[in-house]
Amino acid sequence: MTSKQEIRKQLRQKGSAGSSAEVAEIINRLRQHPRIVLARTLLIYSSLPDEVPTQELLDEFVSEGKTVLLPRVVSATDMLLHCYTGAADLESGAFGILEPTGKPFTDYQQIEVAIIPGMAFDRHGHRLGRGKGYYDRFLPLLTNAYKIGVCYPSRLFDEIPVDDHDIMMDEVIS
Repeated sequence: MTSKQEIRKQLRQKGSAGSSAEVAEIINRLRQHPRIVLARTLLIYSSLPDEVPTQELLDEFVSEGKTVLLPRVVSATDMLLHCYTGAADLESGAFGILEPTGKPFTDYQQIEVAIIPGMAFDRHGHRLGRGKGYYDRFLPLLTNAYKIGVCYPSRLFDEIPVDDHDIMMDEVIS
């Protein structure tokens, strides 16, 4: 099997891999997902250029009265969650990611759905991150959250390498 590093290298060489039709399909599937529709508190991500864009969903979820949480990188190993209430809550942070400046959020048991980015996923729910381990260290704290991995169809593999510390997604939408 190809190593995680080799897969990351191949994906970086390919660059962004989603058409506008694919983006629309993925966003609509997220928008209509029964768990997301019912969720009051959810974690989502602020997208990088090669990830499925989330800004539209962030603002929709806020307008629906949901508590929307975004991660903020706070050290070389850790990220914390902050509330998102609108685009004014964002500033450029670590790795060029727009990060939240809203109030910190630590009641992880309240998070019902976590929408998680990845460089790639496999059909079993395994996630390939960027190699820094932020989500690998954070996801074990989300004991009540239903975890949905999100990626473009070209980044959904039959199988990717897995380590003991990797946390599986409950579902992958691509």
